[in-house]
Amino acid sequence: MTPEQQVEAWLARLAGERQASPHTVDGYRRDLAKLTAWMAAQGIAEFAALEPNRLRHFVAAQHRAGLAPKSLQRLLSSCRSLFRQLSREGALAHDPLAGVRGPKVQRKLPVVLDVDEAASLVEAGGEGALGVRDRAMLELFYSSGLRLSELVGLRWGDLDLDGGEVRVLGKGRKTRIVPVGRHAVTALRALGEAEGRAPEAPVFRGRGGAPISPRTVQARLHKLALAHGSAKHVHPHLLRHTFASHMLESSGDLRAVQELLGHADIATTQIYTHLDFQHLAKVYDAAHPRARRK
Repeated sequence: MTPEQQVEAWLARLAGERQASPHTVDGYRRDLAKLTAWMAAQGIAEFAALEPNRLRHFVAAQHRAGLAPKSLQRLLSSCRSLFRQLSREGALAHDPLAGVRGPKVQRKLPVVLDVDEAASLVEAGGEGALGVRDRAMLELFYSSGLRLSELVGLRWGDLDLDGGEVRVLGKGRKTRIVPVGRHAVTALRALGEAEGRAPEAPVFRGRGGAPISPRTVQARLHKLALAHGSAKHVHPHLLRHTFASHMLESSGDLRAVQELLGHADIATTQIYTHLDFQHLAKVYDAAHPRARRK
């Protein structure tokens, strides 16, 4: 097979056997198209002909073309995943990326709302049926730290309002059970009374009763935040960051926060420990006699 055919065969396995999401598969396809296009331009006909020095030139070429460090790291990760599979199949006898490193990525701390900002925002839903829906969305985002894809995919059968729990399908098609706070339960009950709670019906509906689109959720949150006078750019992931930060600040239990967020690797969750330290540093600067400015 050509390199392009090998890539497509691997992507088909990802989508089929491993049930990777279409978004994940498309990301791999875009990254690996860069590699196969570069190979064609260099006259490299097969992956077995790749070796670390050549791939350093590939990384350098992508960097010169304007690919950001974070995107380069993701590109290398996509290549490594493909090469591992080819190695398992016996199509590759060596690691073409041995010793190849991308540029360092400076990790930015996520922006979060403080407790008062979060409480004020989630209570800022409008009037009428749209206001009831928006209030339930905001409360659930902040109460349970859901991803946008998890929220729009919810069905009423996924919710146990009496038990205060929601079952969500996360990344890698992994299911987890997340607590739902009492304010979110109240808002969801109001939504169910207004629209009905058939088990297979979407919790948050768009036009024609179909599940609400991710873009609509993003637009509604942005509009509500502007109307509320928020100085921060409010989006679904900001509320997830805010949930995680407030949970860690209150409990100090990093492992529990990892479980609630559905992170496969605790290193992903550890960024919130930096936020917590940042908060403590501010308290110290404001309160400690030796830190206060005269």
